[in-house]
Amino acid sequence: MPMDLVIARTLALLVIAILVAIVARRLSLPYTVGLVAAGAALAFSRYDTGIALTHDIIFDAILPPLLFEAALNIPWHELRRDMVPVLVLSILGVVVSAGIVSGGMVWLLAWPLASALTLGVLIAATDPVAVIAMFKDTGIGGRLRLLVESESLFNDGVAAVLFGLVFSWAQARSGSALDAGWAVVTTSGGGIAIGLIAGAIGIAIMGRTREHIVEAAVTAVVAYGSFLLAEYFHVSGVLATVSAGLLVGSLGLRGSGKIPGLSAQGRVFVLELWDFAAFLANSLVFLLIGATVARIPFAQLGYAALGIAIALV
Repeated sequence: MPMDLVIARTLALLVIAILVAIVARRLSLPYTVGLVAAGAALAFSRYDTGIALTHDIIFDAILPPLLFEAALNIPWHELRRDMVPVLVLSILGVVVSAGIVSGGMVWLLAWPLASALTLGVLIAATDPVAVIAMFKDTGIGGRLRLLVESESLFNDGVAAVLFGLVFSWAQARSGSALDAGWAVVTTSGGGIAIGLIAGAIGIAIMGRTREHIVEAAVTAVVAYGSFLLAEYFHVSGVLATVSAGLLVGSLGLRGSGKIPGLSAQGRVFVLELWDFAAFLANSLVFLLIGATVARIPFAQLGYAALGIAIALV
């Protein structure tokens, strides 16, 4: 497809997202639900969006800004205070959720174990975008919002690591539990290490300039660079971007002054920039989710099986 047509159709999707945002605000409805409904309407009208939810679109365009923006806004000192419940919810919660769904699909629908595990891990990560948007609209903050946002952020990384392991096992059907454990450690640890290194380098560069445009550009390089670098080395890009965002937010945005961080203008501009980037990413992904789901032949899949899967989740 010609590039000018891709750009035109992307702009058309953004116009739809803007209209949905205005209507949702006036009707006091969740913005993301409106986007999914609008995407479904596009599918039923047979409108060609020109963009599909491919692996490259999700990983290279959508995930980095969503992850980095969320991590950037989480205060480290508050996260450290509540790290135990956050880790219990995001690690044990993901494992329990994946286990219940996988076991139920095997027991109730006689699914093969590999397929059931893949589905269980894939669907275990909660994404409370609508809840967080409601928190912002109603001014809810404090520990409740921190727990919801932090757990959502961390369970993305946990689920991404587990999904990679389960998918590899389902394809190869080889390897011991020790190999799987070591793969978890290296995938997670490698991603976190790359994210922290990228974040530290970004903070060092930002500390040497007072130009807010340059500071914002550095954060963009850190967000996307950490993700792509981690994926290149076959470790977790999700955890890399989250780690980089937490470090830049804690030391670059809210540092004590001992480490040179962003300028006063840069702090405001960077937060607004990433808020806008997250809005664009959310708008596109939920519109495309609606368009994709509307094209699924649910009758062929079986409504009973779908009902059981939804009940298990």
